[in-house]
Amino acid sequence: MPAPEQNPFSKRPSKQGAIEATIRWLLRLSAYTVVIAAGFIFIDITFNGAKALLKAEAPFIRFEFLTSKPQTLHVFEPIQTAEQLYKNYAKQVSLRTRMENASARDKTALRIKLKELIQQQNEIEAVHRKSTLSYSDEDYRSLAQTPAPNDYNYNSYAYSGGGIGPAIIGTCILVVGSITIALILGTLCAIFLSEYSKSSRVLNIIRLSILNLAGVPSIVFGLFGFGMFVHFFGWGVSIIAGWFTLAIMVLPVIIAASEESLRSVPDGFREGSLALGASKWTTIRTNVLPHALPGILTSSIMGIARVAGETAPIMFTAAFALRDKLPWEGLETWTDFFFQGVMALPYHIYIVSQKIPQNEYTRNMQYGAAFIFMLIIGAFALSGILLRIKVRNHHKW
Repeated sequence: MPAPEQNPFSKRPSKQGAIEATIRWLLRLSAYTVVIAAGFIFIDITFNGAKALLKAEAPFIRFEFLTSKPQTLHVFEPIQTAEQLYKNYAKQVSLRTRMENASARDKTALRIKLKELIQQQNEIEAVHRKSTLSYSDEDYRSLAQTPAPNDYNYNSYAYSGGGIGPAIIGTCILVVGSITIALILGTLCAIFLSEYSKSSRVLNIIRLSILNLAGVPSIVFGLFGFGMFVHFFGWGVSIIAGWFTLAIMVLPVIIAASEESLRSVPDGFREGSLALGASKWTTIRTNVLPHALPGILTSSIMGIARVAGETAPIMFTAAFALRDKLPWEGLETWTDFFFQGVMALPYHIYIVSQKIPQNEYTRNMQYGAAFIFMLIIGAFALSGILLRIKVRNHHKW
């Protein structure tokens, strides 16, 4: 019986095919690694941040954390359980040291003792946690008598109590104002570069400069804003100085993306409008700009993520470590609103994470602020995405 003929179009094993399969799996592994790492960070912040925001009793949300100002956290730790924890930890260190040179039989016995010590430590920590007293500034001042110093160790942690209400408001003000300025200036610059300017060496240098500015570190923009707006213009550490510093920082990205979006609109839209007698500006305003708007909004979404997350620029130009009053409180004239500093979540997280000794008492504030910050950025980005979808559905071509 003759052998069946082989399909000439079927895949055959080859060296090139093996290389292609290897490259495909490497690319897939890289993509999955990035997704898993990002997911782990997101889950970690969400899980730990929810502890600061949520509670077991109704209404299940700690509204005081979202509305009150940051305060000093006053902590009284019972001396007795603290000493027990220290002794237990010292015994664990001693056992681990002995295990390094012990025989196999002795290691088994030492592991059992170490396991018992760890279990005892968990029990002592649970008692220690329940016996520890913590007060914010307001509660601490209202105490008629503080716990006896012979029974408790006292420590205070700045900005680790209270809430983040002023920081949330300050962050929203800075993001909305800077993105508004950047979108207006960036769109106007993109319209000139795309519709009015003629190709030349000077124009190519300008475009190259804009692209290079997109890669400048944020600390450079912060120093520029500090020198230009804070000192030269005399605005001081203020909202308006932060607005213009952040707007200039994100402007290159918005200009480049907006120009590409304008250039992607077919020339037929322009030619048809001009043929009907419309002026160039009317053509741009009614035919070109509306169809390029989804791309411009996409650039604004990228700008929001960068503006909201920057610490260095606002640290020099707009942010205070602590401000009791909200931006609209205590104003003599309405212009004073723009010439005052505010609290901001990026700077607050930096202060709590870097300037204060790290321990379980600062952990709630760190993760809680980061969790709320992530939700705010997501809300701004989602708003931009929904607006872009709405505009794109309205202007289809």
